[in-house]
Amino acid sequence: MDDMDLVTNLSAKRQVVRLLLVIILSGVVDSSLRYSVREELSKGSVVSNIASDLGVDPGLLSNGGARIVCEGAQQYFQVNTKTGVLLVNERIDREGICGQTDHCLLYFQLVIENPLQLYRAEVEILDVNDNSPTFPQNEIVISVPEHAPPGTKFSLERAQDLDVGNNAVQNYMISSNEYFRLDVHNVNDQGKRAEIVLLKQLDYEKTRNVMLQLTAVDGGEPRRTGTAVVQIIVLDINDNPPVFNQSVYKVKLLEQNTINYVALKVTATDLDDGPNGDITYAFSHILESHRGIFRLNNTTGEILVAEPLDFEDTSIYQMEVQAKDGGGLITYSKVVIEIVDVNDNAPEIILTSVRSPLPEDSSPQTVVALLNVKDRDSGGDGDIRCTVVTHQPFRLMSSFKNFYRLVTEGRLDREKIAEYNITITATDDGSPSLSSTAVIRVQISDVNDNPPLFSKTLYTMQIMENNKPGALIGSVLATDMDSAPNAQVSYSFFGKKVKDFPMSHFFIVNSDSGNVYAVRPLDYEEFKEFTFLVQARDSGTPPLSSNTTVKLYIIDQNDNAPTLLHPSPKDSSFSAEIVPNNADVGYLVSKVVAVDADSGQNAWLSFHLQKVSDQSLFSVGLHTGEIRTIRKMTERDNTRHTLIVVVKDNGQPSLSTTATVKILAAETFSGHHLETVHKENVEEFDSNLTMYLIIALATVTFLFLASIILLLTLKAYKIRKANHFGVVDQNVPNSHAVSFRANYLGSLARGTIHQGYFGDVQPRVESFSCELRQEDPNKTTVYGRNEHSGLNPSLIDFNNTNEFLQDHQPAANAIPPSHSSYQRVQAILTRPMSTDWQEG
Repeated sequence: MDDMDLVTNLSAKRQVVRLLLVIILSGVVDSSLRYSVREELSKGSVVSNIASDLGVDPGLLSNGGARIVCEGAQQYFQVNTKTGVLLVNERIDREGICGQTDHCLLYFQLVIENPLQLYRAEVEILDVNDNSPTFPQNEIVISVPEHAPPGTKFSLERAQDLDVGNNAVQNYMISSNEYFRLDVHNVNDQGKRAEIVLLKQLDYEKTRNVMLQLTAVDGGEPRRTGTAVVQIIVLDINDNPPVFNQSVYKVKLLEQNTINYVALKVTATDLDDGPNGDITYAFSHILESHRGIFRLNNTTGEILVAEPLDFEDTSIYQMEVQAKDGGGLITYSKVVIEIVDVNDNAPEIILTSVRSPLPEDSSPQTVVALLNVKDRDSGGDGDIRCTVVTHQPFRLMSSFKNFYRLVTEGRLDREKIAEYNITITATDDGSPSLSSTAVIRVQISDVNDNPPLFSKTLYTMQIMENNKPGALIGSVLATDMDSAPNAQVSYSFFGKKVKDFPMSHFFIVNSDSGNVYAVRPLDYEEFKEFTFLVQARDSGTPPLSSNTTVKLYIIDQNDNAPTLLHPSPKDSSFSAEIVPNNADVGYLVSKVVAVDADSGQNAWLSFHLQKVSDQSLFSVGLHTGEIRTIRKMTERDNTRHTLIVVVKDNGQPSLSTTATVKILAAETFSGHHLETVHKENVEEFDSNLTMYLIIALATVTFLFLASIILLLTLKAYKIRKANHFGVVDQNVPNSHAVSFRANYLGSLARGTIHQGYFGDVQPRVESFSCELRQEDPNKTTVYGRNEHSGLNPSLIDFNNTNEFLQDHQPAANAIPPSHSSYQRVQAILTRPMSTDWQEG
């Protein structure tokens, strides 16, 4: 017993020295951490301070999201990120992990997410004496011939102990008896073997069997034991045990061999005859986990494969086969079966960390994922090549053997590709080679790198004037290739004012939909079109924007009735057109001049006679407004005529106004003659007509006198301000007076005046005298003089005024030569002027 204690102490000291060497060398070899820990430690047991071992601040582990990734399904370790202490995460059973392997190693990686770092570590699992020795059978039966001489040895089955090293079986003991002693031997790498030695010859007639207790003792602290009963059966004369033809049988098998394949055959012979020479085979010393892998034919000695072989599970099987003859003699032989690896395992890809989503503006060499690959096969079959399959802006960089970083290569664009499925292929060097793939799904997150883009660079819109406030005009649309919120677009007006008013005074744009609405009714006569910019701005940081041009046309509406210029509604009742009482057919009596503030066909005017005193004598030009004689005038015709002319525009619906034209037939143009004619014609009318004429004359006279007084008053007020005849005042609206100039006269001759020439204008009121000279019967000339401005007399030729005008109306003939120029000038031009005319 003292010897056993000494051996145990020496083994314990060697184990401590080995542990110290592992700890000392753990920071020297490679760049990996190395630790050693006893099995069966409780969860939460401290292994070491990994932060201190790595020389890093524990705050890096906490802030960086550090975690332990063990190789395999079980996570045996964990790290306290606050203190950096490495802890046992779950119970570790060395025997379950490594079996009978002397050195049991576990590997894990410490992964720090931010910044991405990887440290590799290995932990040696130290055996503790947690398993007692056990015998394959509770009772060992040994047959001993009675003639066996003293000194005959009988081998005993070894006890099995799942522990290794000093914790395995170190010694055997047997109960005290007079026939046998126990010898224990070291058998190379097979450990201790026990055998009993016969001390004195047995006598079958005196002793039929002997019962012994066999005890196996391991070297752990505390020691553990296992017992079995050895039953010695005394046989009658069988003095030749079986003999194997080989002491050790070795064979190599491919792991892909099928079930029932004959691995090998053992053979033993016995020199005895009869039943004592009949041999049966049986497994004698085999691990329980290996017992089902092979099957032994007890008569032929053939060992067959019972279950599929896997090199990656167990690469070598060791067992003993016993040969027992009919007399009970047993001989043992060792069988070693080596499994030859074949390339039957594809590489395994393990993703340690994946960064997703990934910003599209990530710089090249940005780490996307960490991964490692492994192959359970050995040799060249386990050498692995790892590549990215598809052509994508990513590549693999090797950190150290079988560990890789997936990094970006080139720029990313989410608008082109928003998500990548990166296929990683790992291929071994076996023959044939095997491969496996893993798909890493990486989403690309958006960065505001695209401005909104309008569908058009120029939007053309239109709206009818006099619209209702809030009327929808049109819509603009901009799209952004980015994603929300970088793609959320808002619309607004950009710059430019109209008559010192911002665009919001006239229009608004919906910031969400891009719809453009009118704020107030629009007037074509004030604004015919608008041009403005609309800006689209996204919600990114910083925001991006773009502009588009909107051209808005106001559509004219027939909302203005024609306005009379001649005869003016303000003319005196005594104003009349004078024609010779012998005027021929087609004589130009007068011309109705009107203008329409609208445009296009809404300003096309037509003239119609609504009422006339003699329908057979006068007609009006449909488009010119010229009043001409239909037939030759005679002395029997009335000398006074009243015509009501309706002026209509071409709008829908049509608007109109009426003009009253008075015509007086006379032989001469003097005022005295007019009075005479008037007196003479009065007697020709009946009493009712005379009464109507008297009332009309009185009314016209009153209105005429009132107009003269008003005009003289205005003249006295404005003569102080004016320096030139015909100054235009743009600020006085709805005035139908015009300056005395060629534009007006030309338009007068054609029947209409364009809106551009006759708008809101006001004439200067000055004393003006005219002379009408009829030097030629076919030409009428008016000489004018401005008494205040001192201008030279100006000559106005009514027969050539068409040369100076442009008009939207249908073409009209120029005023033909006539004697009615005097009346037109009197009715239109001289209302504020002197009424004294002289005949030339």
